[in-house]
Amino acid sequence: MSIRQKVLFKINNVPLEKAGSLEKVSSYFGENTFSLDAMKKYISGATFEAFKTWMNEGKTISKEQADEIANAMKDWAISKGATYYTHWFQPMTGLTAEKHDSFISFTGPGKVSETFSGSKLIQGEPDASSFPSGGIRATFEARGYTAWDPSSPAFIIESALGKTLCIPTIFISYHGEALDKKLPLLRSDEALSKAAVGLLKLFGHKETQKVLSTCGPEQEYFLIDKNYYNLRQDLIMAGRTLIGAPSPKGQQLEDQYFGTIKERVVNFMFEVAQEAYKLGIPVVTRHNEVAPHQYEFAPIFEESNLAADHNQLLMELMKKVALRHDMICLLHEKPFAGINGSGKHLNWSLADDKGNNLLNPGQTPEDNLQFLAVLAAVLRAVYLHSDLLRASVAMAGNEHRLGANEAPPAIISVFLGEQLTSILDMIEKGVKSKVSKSDIIDLGIGRLPKFNKDNTDRNRTSPFAFTGAKFEFRAVGSSQNISTPIAVINTIIAESLDYVSGKISAASGGGKDFNTAVLQVISEIVKETKSIRFEGNNYAPEWVKEAKKRGLPNVSSTYEALEALTKEKNIRLFEKYGVFSEEELVARYHIWIHTYNLTLEIEANTLKEMVNASVVPAGYKYEKLLARTLHELVSLVKTAALKLDPAALKDKKAHLADIVSKIYYVRRNTLEMDKLLGKAAKVGDAERAELYFRELKPLMEHIRRHVDELECVVSDDSWDLPKYREMLFIK
Repeated sequence: MSIRQKVLFKINNVPLEKAGSLEKVSSYFGENTFSLDAMKKYISGATFEAFKTWMNEGKTISKEQADEIANAMKDWAISKGATYYTHWFQPMTGLTAEKHDSFISFTGPGKVSETFSGSKLIQGEPDASSFPSGGIRATFEARGYTAWDPSSPAFIIESALGKTLCIPTIFISYHGEALDKKLPLLRSDEALSKAAVGLLKLFGHKETQKVLSTCGPEQEYFLIDKNYYNLRQDLIMAGRTLIGAPSPKGQQLEDQYFGTIKERVVNFMFEVAQEAYKLGIPVVTRHNEVAPHQYEFAPIFEESNLAADHNQLLMELMKKVALRHDMICLLHEKPFAGINGSGKHLNWSLADDKGNNLLNPGQTPEDNLQFLAVLAAVLRAVYLHSDLLRASVAMAGNEHRLGANEAPPAIISVFLGEQLTSILDMIEKGVKSKVSKSDIIDLGIGRLPKFNKDNTDRNRTSPFAFTGAKFEFRAVGSSQNISTPIAVINTIIAESLDYVSGKISAASGGGKDFNTAVLQVISEIVKETKSIRFEGNNYAPEWVKEAKKRGLPNVSSTYEALEALTKEKNIRLFEKYGVFSEEELVARYHIWIHTYNLTLEIEANTLKEMVNASVVPAGYKYEKLLARTLHELVSLVKTAALKLDPAALKDKKAHLADIVSKIYYVRRNTLEMDKLLGKAAKVGDAERAELYFRELKPLMEHIRRHVDELECVVSDDSWDLPKYREMLFIK
């Protein structure tokens, strides 16, 4: 029995776990988070009010109050069984990072006590040289700081033998530059709030003090049995299959999506949900996705900073829980060729401090004018800054999705739906010098509350689609930290909201009718941004041609997309709104280009190892079998012991020759790949990225084609690597 066959036998006999008695979610939701309700029980009323003011208005708290909160957090964590704490942060690796410290202090020989001060709560000091900085820090400059983010509650992570208090923090260099994903997001929320509040005041909402971006990221993923994973070097090293012939059945029967979920997977989903609920993560939806063994979790909307933290936690939970069920959770954007990859649809909206959604049409014509003003700002933002949106999702994994007829194309456009498009078209035709309430109603604006019923069909091919009170940015990769896309969206829309406010103020000056001024500004923006709106099939080749006519960029490569971060206009934009300094932005360009290169190098070297250690030996083994069989047949024919049609013997020889040729091409192209890697090592990161995109990736695909052809003809006994038909259908 081959290794692969032994694994198949093992998987067919996996015992299913029985779900224990489940408590009501309401009885344990958020039990492992130091929420406001939990905090209130442990601190004085004055300190609690000071903390809320700090969060809402940015006013600082005293050292004594910080100490009180820290001590309260420690007492709460210890009561939950925690013995260690860590500043939990999100460096530019895209992952999360931790450095654990014990609560104990030595008070004398053989004596300890549990302590935790305000200074330890507010600030930590991990080694900054251990994380990517893009040149912000020299390798020998180690000092960096973590700083408490009070807007995201501390939480407890459970392991088999203990619990750890995790304190969400930002991560900065010695000189204060952002070395993480979180801080730019927090900055962008501040910028967005200021701009949105300014616009709302023009519409008479003088009491509004704050506006927040909110989002709900839909998390797609694959599950495969751990035993398959352990036999696939490519999945271990690269997170995706670098070789693998398509299964005769993929997703063409369309029998996976929303179908019955297998019991083993349901058990996994139950446990993920339980762990998520303990941490206050509002996961509410789970289902099969389009591809075999592909699934999705979807949460409800939260404040963006919290949603980003929760998504990072959810991804870690999914990977951890999958292992408990002898499975592996794959978050790569394209783990399997020939079937759908995984994205993370980022649903984004705006809400004021009263809970009003600014992208939700109102109950009056005036409210709907406000909605249209915000909508116009979004259109203008996407129109002017589509390059930044594309850059925010640029990564090696996403190159396999964007534009591949399974995900939004690399062309950024906006879908609004039939009703909104019709209204904008009417506005575009012209605005009267004075607009009455009845005129507004005639335009259809007064009837916009009907739109709240979401009566427009959704366009699932659009990268930036209005889906009823929110926009859905569908180009985000499954493995991505969503903080960067959110920070970009927040910033570009903040700039457009300021622009709209300025134009309305100028147009309504001197006693001019306010409604007329608003419609005039909306009309100008609608005309200016018309090219960015598209209601058709974004996958169609015709759209590529049409987009080119409209002047919309089609950026398929990561290295080209990331160049947007170095453009002068974009640097000045982020500097203006205090989201990124020039140094921080350029650093990210270098980090992400370097990461792209490292990803491709890991994939290429893994492919080389698989070819040399698995594929070629399997081919040789089968080649030897065929050669021996052919030799015996020829001998039998020569001795007249066997009468054989000459065509049959010729076919045997051709089959052997085909196998020999395939092995030769695989080896030859693998050697060429090695030479290319050597050539790339002599050039800089930007040039290397272009070389990898234009030459290395096509060469790897060429190697794959020959390997996959070999897989289809080499005997099953000789092929030890688990196949697609097994990984995707034997569960």
